Amino acid sequence: MFSFFRKKPPATPAPVAAPAPVPVAEPAPAPPVPKTDATPAPVVAPPPWAPAPAAEPRTVEPPRAARPVAAPPLAAPAPVATPAPAAPRSGGLIGSALVQAIEIPVAAPVAPERQNWMARLTEGLKKTGTNLSQVFTGAQIDEALYEELETALLMADTGVPATEYLLTEVRRKVAATGATRPVQAKNILVDALTQLLRPLEKPLTIGEHQPTVIMVAGVNGAGKTTSIGKLTKHLADEGETVLLAAADTFRAAAKEQLAIWADRNKVEIVSQEGGDPAAVSFDAVSAGKARGKNVVIVDTAGRLPTQLHLMEELRKIRRVVNKADPTAPHEVLLVIDGNTGQNALQQVKAFDAALQLTGLVVTKLDGTAKGGVLAAIAQEKPVPVYFIGVGEKLEDLETFSAREFALALLS
Repeated sequence: MFSFFRKKPPATPAPVAAPAPVPVAEPAPAPPVPKTDATPAPVVAPPPWAPAPAAEPRTVEPPRAARPVAAPPLAAPAPVATPAPAAPRSGGLIGSALVQAIEIPVAAPVAPERQNWMARLTEGLKKTGTNLSQVFTGAQIDEALYEELETALLMADTGVPATEYLLTEVRRKVAATGATRPVQAKNILVDALTQLLRPLEKPLTIGEHQPTVIMVAGVNGAGKTTSIGKLTKHLADEGETVLLAAADTFRAAAKEQLAIWADRNKVEIVSQEGGDPAAVSFDAVSAGKARGKNVVIVDTAGRLPTQLHLMEELRKIRRVVNKADPTAPHEVLLVIDGNTGQNALQQVKAFDAALQLTGLVVTKLDGTAKGGVLAAIAQEKPVPVYFIGVGEKLEDLETFSAREFALALLS
């Protein structure tokens, strides 16, 4: 297509010796004489002093093949032609500049099957993202912008170490790229946040062990039992057979709540009336092995990390599960409430010290302006985030993607 915008320079005709101009007084055509035969009568030139006839002046035309008379007038329009504008379109300069301009906003396009989730995630993170996005509504990048960004990150519970890291990265890349507009700084922050969160991006692996034993912990009110129900739904939809262990005998109605989720997802549940949590866990793992289940999920009692005697009970459950299966538990998940901000980071540190966490489930991000706590976790205690939740519905719990989270937070 671009070839149509290239115009070759107009061909300059080769110099041709123009025939000598015929003097006006030279051979005038003879008056028409009726032909008497096929041979024309010879033309006799009049004497030099004879005047040329006034009627019908004519010149002798040169041979048509060598006639250059019309060439000079045709050459005159050549400078008017505009090959110059066509050159950039065909040369790629505009094309490359266009790619660079579009590259940042549309980097890492979202897969079609994740678009609905991205819409819910963006809506869920609006409380956190609004404060951050307002920083980039000015007209230029200056120290005032960096100060506002620092304040917004700290208010989002990003934490001091993560905030310092992100500010340093934004300053460095702004200087390196020569960015001058706040929207460019915003895109740079998206990239920096993505890189910071990348170590948290890890899938939950099922199938390496038969069954895969998942132990789930968390404080009361974090959404632990509800998250187990949603996780069970995800696994059942993938064709995995799941067995639930109602080892949360500490909280009233916890067993009944888990039984409702088991009924909804059509999976089996092991429970005991007033039984010991460790004993229920042992029975569930043994039953899972005997029944050939793919996954056994152990719901433990919710507790605060400051309740040392209850934290010791969690360690006991882990030891008993290991007796039922020497390789178990294969996953130890902590459910944290996004509303708790920096307190969530302290929970991660305490539960990891007691149980050696393998993953996190972050819930209720739609109700908080402290969604930046994931950056704090990534900077100070990078335990993988398997799932994040932005609502009560089953589809509101999804796998974590660093890029999706950064884009939704700063959309």
